Amino acid sequence: MDPRIREHAQTIAEHSTGIESGDNVVVAAPAAAEELVVALHEECAERGANPVYTSSSSRASRAFLRNREGDFETPEHLLAMYEEMDVYIAVRGDANASETADVDPETNAAYRRAMQPVLQERLSKTWCLTQFPTPGNAQLAGMSTDGYQNFVWDAVSLDWDEQYEHQQRMVEILNDAEEVRIAAGEETDVTMSVAGNTAINDKGEKNLPGGEVFTAPVRDSVEGEVHFDMPLYRQGREIEDVRVRFEDGRVESHSAGRNEEVLDGVFDTDEGARYLGELGIGMNRAIDTFTYNMLFDEKMGDTVHMAVGSAYPDTVGEENEVNQSAEHVDMILDMSEDSVIEVDGDVVQRNGTFVFEDDFE
Repeated sequence: MDPRIREHAQTIAEHSTGIESGDNVVVAAPAAAEELVVALHEECAERGANPVYTSSSSRASRAFLRNREGDFETPEHLLAMYEEMDVYIAVRGDANASETADVDPETNAAYRRAMQPVLQERLSKTWCLTQFPTPGNAQLAGMSTDGYQNFVWDAVSLDWDEQYEHQQRMVEILNDAEEVRIAAGEETDVTMSVAGNTAINDKGEKNLPGGEVFTAPVRDSVEGEVHFDMPLYRQGREIEDVRVRFEDGRVESHSAGRNEEVLDGVFDTDEGARYLGELGIGMNRAIDTFTYNMLFDEKMGDTVHMAVGSAYPDTVGEENEVNQSAEHVDMILDMSEDSVIEVDGDVVQRNGTFVFEDDFE
């Protein structure tokens, strides 16, 4: 076994989830990630935890979604398992990143609505989402298998204490903020209130790798237009050139240069899918390659991402409403040129450089 796999497992068990004796741990991973699953079971054994392995398969999911007739039901047996667990570890790793490309977007939306209680239960526990470097994801990223392995394991093994200190300065700015403005190029100018909400410093715990600072907008406060100029891969399809217009917090119009019907399905999932649940600022400059994998892409330095759909409750203050949805879909815009982030009228980032960095101008 590559020693970096055991290092990956140790980081998950120790840094990301803090697995302890007696913890009931669920590991969900594809067959291609079996070596990481084995290493995680070793970690659980050493810590006196109780692991259960559930295999995730995009081929099986596709088969179910394309052949199911009638309404979807919440899988109560899966919900029961999540109610009993203490730690959830989700490992991504595709043999074919486009496996579900021929599943109807409306079917996906209906399934996600049925799965919402399961998702909420899962998110209420200690959890970590990570990536195993598979050939399918390497191909999607335009990398060799070896090159992608190096990319993933370098990103996972970052000095997270040092990264935390770098990001904490942005957390402090946002936690004192009333309003944030994002402007980039000629097509993006959007404002939102973050008053009373909390910024989170992502140092590789719930997401591994980490490397962002994120919060939630006040639900009805988002106003303006955004051109998400970086693509996203959703339901096995690439969505490009997304444009969204917000009024009173709600998505009132949208378009995409490619696969717009997938975006239609997202926004039609439920009413909460038409509101922003997250504003995130990418601050991990060790991730310098776009790979069509949101777990990495949203952390890149010189980027901002916004997610329509569910908000993380930890980011929402007691006086504000937590946006709820069966969806949580991140979309990214490049902030490296002709762009600013303003907080209460003051520029805190210009062209990707933060006000607390030496080369800020």
